[in-house]
Amino acid sequence: MVEAVETMDGWYSLHDLRTIDWSSWKLASEAERKEAIDSLDQLIAKWETVEEAGNGSQVLHKVVGQKADLIFMFLRPTMEELSDMETELNKSKMGEFLLPAHSYVSVVELSKYRPAKDGVDPETLPETQKRLKPILPKWEHICFYPMDRRRSGEENWYTLEKDVRAKMLYEHSKTGRKYAGKVSQVITGSIGLDDWEWGVTLFAHEPLQFKKIVYEMRFDEVSSRYGEFGEFFVGNLLPREDIPKYLEV
Repeated sequence: MVEAVETMDGWYSLHDLRTIDWSSWKLASEAERKEAIDSLDQLIAKWETVEEAGNGSQVLHKVVGQKADLIFMFLRPTMEELSDMETELNKSKMGEFLLPAHSYVSVVELSKYRPAKDGVDPETLPETQKRLKPILPKWEHICFYPMDRRRSGEENWYTLEKDVRAKMLYEHSKTGRKYAGKVSQVITGSIGLDDWEWGVTLFAHEPLQFKKIVYEMRFDEVSSRYGEFGEFFVGNLLPREDIPKYLEV
C-alpha cells in the first residue's frame, strides 16, 4: 500500500473575493459612502491589531480583470474566527455594496517528507512554526490559484511511492528557491475543505515574476505530469489609506 505523508498544519485560510456593486455605490449618498468606508476602515484596524499581536494575518488587493474587484486573504488560528470575519464584513455598511464573487477555504500546510533530524520533530522548530503561521507580506502584487495532483491512468500521483514523490517535490522546490526575494509563497491544503486539493498564493514586487516562476515550474516533472490547475486571480495591493481614493466617484 502506498504510504500517505503526514502534514503539518497551521493557520486556517480564507480567500474572500468580492465584486463592488458600483451602480448602487454611485447612487448612494455621500454620507452613506463615508459610513461604508469608515466601517471597512474600522474592520481593517481591528484585524491589524490581531496581526500585531501575532494571532493572525490578512491582506487586501484589487483584482485585475473581471473575475472580482477585491480579494481579501485572511489567516486565523480557527475556522470560527474566519467565519466571524466573513460575517463582520457582510454585516458592515461596506458589506451592503459587496457581492460575493468567489471564495476558497484551506489551511496553511507543510508536508513531512523528510525524516526527523537528530530525533527532533520538524514541526516543533521555530522556523517551521513561522511558515505555518505566517504574517502575509504586504507586497505590491498577489497571484492565487488552486491546484490538484493528477489521478488518471498511469499518471496518478497517489499511486507513486513516497520516495518518488519526495524526490520530485525536492526538485520542484529548487526551482522555487531561485526566486527567493522576488516571490513569496504560501501553500494551503484544502483536501476535504474545498473543491481543489491545494491553494497557492504568491506575492511579488513585480508581477512579471508570477509568469516567470509558474512557467519555469511547469517544466518540473511534478507539474508537467501530475499538475492540474484552476482559475488564476491576480491583483494589486490596496493599502488601508488608499481605500477612500479607490472608491471615489
